Amino acid sequence: MNDHDRNDLFIGGRWVAPRSGATADVIEAATEKVLGRTAMASNADIDDAVSAARTALSGPWSTLTNAERADLLDRFAAALKSRGRDTSRLVSRENGMPIALSNGVNGFGPAAMISYYAGLIRDASNEDVRPSMFGGRTVVRREPVGVVAAITPWNYPQPLAAMKLAPALAAGCAVVLKPAPETALDAFVYADAAVDAGLPDGVINIVPAGRDEGAYLVQHSGIDKVAFTGSTAAGRAIGEVCGRLLRPVTLELGGKSAAIVTERADLDVFTKNLLAVSLVNNGQTCHASTRILAPRSRYDEIVDAVTETVRSLTVGDPLDKGTDIGPLVSDAQRERVLDYIESGRADGYRITTGGGVPAAQPQGWFVEPTVFADVDNSAPIAQEEIFGPVLTITAYDGEDDAVAIANDSIYGLGGTVWTTDEEHGLDLAARIHSGTVGVNYYELGVEAPFGGVKASGLGRELGPEGLSPYYTSKSVYFGTQ
Repeated sequence: MNDHDRNDLFIGGRWVAPRSGATADVIEAATEKVLGRTAMASNADIDDAVSAARTALSGPWSTLTNAERADLLDRFAAALKSRGRDTSRLVSRENGMPIALSNGVNGFGPAAMISYYAGLIRDASNEDVRPSMFGGRTVVRREPVGVVAAITPWNYPQPLAAMKLAPALAAGCAVVLKPAPETALDAFVYADAAVDAGLPDGVINIVPAGRDEGAYLVQHSGIDKVAFTGSTAAGRAIGEVCGRLLRPVTLELGGKSAAIVTERADLDVFTKNLLAVSLVNNGQTCHASTRILAPRSRYDEIVDAVTETVRSLTVGDPLDKGTDIGPLVSDAQRERVLDYIESGRADGYRITTGGGVPAAQPQGWFVEPTVFADVDNSAPIAQEEIFGPVLTITAYDGEDDAVAIANDSIYGLGGTVWTTDEEHGLDLAARIHSGTVGVNYYELGVEAPFGGVKASGLGRELGPEGLSPYYTSKSVYFGTQ
């Protein structure tokens, strides 16, 4: 048995064998060898998990005060933090994320999110008394929405799960978490931490499964809300089901964000941040600014600076602290990215660096970080989410043109503006049709809402705004005596 094997599901506070006995290999991205095996849930296991969550809602979990729940969440966060270093290494082996990034986002980010939501609820009241304009009063109560189906992808498995678990648990909900099979092993860290923290049985249930079982969970009669992060195509399908069922849903979907480099931009600042903003996590990031828009007056200068920066990145072992670009999560993902590179090449766009598989990495799902210049914004490589280390550079004539190009996308998740004048940057950010924009910088903060518009999704996660969707409001009316 491999040390990383997880042959049981976590349902109702217990480790239980999957009813079908099904398991799946989790493959290490850098070696293409089996890292471990994970149990895989069937529809019957999904039934058990939803039932356990519903039972938890009527048990001691429902009787806790906000302060008591906050104490449990703090213990949960501490249990996760104590495992942070091992968790970050495990995720890097699963999906190829460079360890320098994984240490923060997978190792310690989830604990910080859970502690944040514990702080939000600790002294909060779930009742608000409002005088009626007709006499009497109304007591407005915030109550947990119920059982939440949380479905997460493989690119940021730990924080994306925490972005759902933390507010859901803070609100008093119970959760059925379905992680992606590619990164299922690290999801069970949440189960280990829940046991250590003493969370009531059934409050968290973890059931890795395939697409069909995920679809079954979304439409399950025992689910009260769905929280999903993943592709726009899958999000549309989930949204259609939830719309028909009148079921609340949060959808954090794809992106194809633009970086507007203005004539006033400091290129040293831009290139210093290029990895973190445009190629973070090997390009496997929904909000990455992968479309670089350059003023025609500085176009050649910007192409040269981007090319030189990308060419200098270190491609290699994701567990090496000096690695900038690791492998992609799977062979299928690598082939998808390589197909897009070939598409751009066939369309005649100029490759200034990269364009294939690095010769120095004979094993692992590596792709050279690649830059295309002189790209028309209508090209597939500029319009479609590639989800790999591929950048395009497009010229613009004046800032009205830059904003028009930035907004010429079905997506609206992220984006950046680069200028030495921050007020000017704020003005430009206001014109970009997107849920988030960075000025000379981009990084999610737990205190501020994150999410998209258009095909990038519905609703917001993080910040106080990320807690509200896990409550439902009840008005209790009192007349005059």
